[in-house]
Amino acid sequence: MARKIAYLLMIGTALSIQSCTSKKAEVAEDKKFVLTDSLISKLKIDTVKDASSHTELSFSAKITPNEDTQAAVYPMVSGVVGNVSIKLGDKVNKGQILATLNSAEMAEFDKEATSSNAELKVAERAYKQAEDMYKSGLISAKDLEEAKNNLIIKQAEHKKANTVLKLNGGNSKGIYSITSPVAGYVVEKNVTSNMLLRPDNANCLFKIANLSNVWAMLNIYESDIASIQEGNEVTLTVLPYPERVFKGKIDKIYNVIDSETKVMNARVVISNTDLSLKPGMIATVKVTAKAPINLPTINPENIIFDENKNYVLVLDPQKKIRIQEIEIGRKTANMAYISKGLAPGDKIVASKQVFIFESLKD
Repeated sequence: MARKIAYLLMIGTALSIQSCTSKKAEVAEDKKFVLTDSLISKLKIDTVKDASSHTELSFSAKITPNEDTQAAVYPMVSGVVGNVSIKLGDKVNKGQILATLNSAEMAEFDKEATSSNAELKVAERAYKQAEDMYKSGLISAKDLEEAKNNLIIKQAEHKKANTVLKLNGGNSKGIYSITSPVAGYVVEKNVTSNMLLRPDNANCLFKIANLSNVWAMLNIYESDIASIQEGNEVTLTVLPYPERVFKGKIDKIYNVIDSETKVMNARVVISNTDLSLKPGMIATVKVTAKAPINLPTINPENIIFDENKNYVLVLDPQKKIRIQEIEIGRKTANMAYISKGLAPGDKIVASKQVFIFESLKD
């Protein structure tokens, strides 16, 4: 009888332990992280792209005047600046006076023009007299030829003196007028009233630019150089007009890397007929380019780095999320090329991926 009671007690104890273990397992099972369909539907999902397709790269750029349509104005004589009638940013017409210069050289040019004019008249009278005297037999043909040669010399000197005077403004009062050679806008000004100028002045006085089209100078980092080619289409936006998109193409690549900034410049000509784009503006430029290597690509922000390995979260056709280890063949600021672990068309999680990764890993 005692043995039977002991046996029953052992069975009861075993069942009690099993019951407790089962309850603990149920509690542990309840605490396991589960990705519901509702949560998955709220996540951002990206598609792994084929590298052979075109990709979009983003760069910063500075708006500058088109150097092919601008003119730099330098002084051709020395003197003291008088009135400066033009300010930075003003619109000017071709031939419009930008500033005046009181110049002793201009007075000398006028003197030479006046003297050459008087000498020419003397030479003309002398030649006329020589012709009459030659016809009367009073001088030889040699004397007539000398009078003619002297007239030709004086004509050349007169033409030269008047050309120099005209090039320097044509003023007979010693005032040199600085005029605009083209129509456009003043984008640079390096002159003020009462400034003393020399003709060998290193800086231009004004820069006049036609702003109906401008340049966007892109900053291309070394990692993206292989992706950029002349002819790539671009879209450009600037802060004052965030909803407006300007379009153009890369028409020149400057194959030199700046030693300080470590960037290479590329140029885009942008139509600017309404003058919305101002020189000096900073723009964001997106370039449609072809991937430099034949590997599938993803956004680098979607990669999770953990314990010296790279991972992404893959959404499979059954709408289940799993951790996938990957290997990166090449990486730029905007693109990661995947050499192992993903294929074009795969779906990957692009939001809350770190939180989900830690939850699934645990």
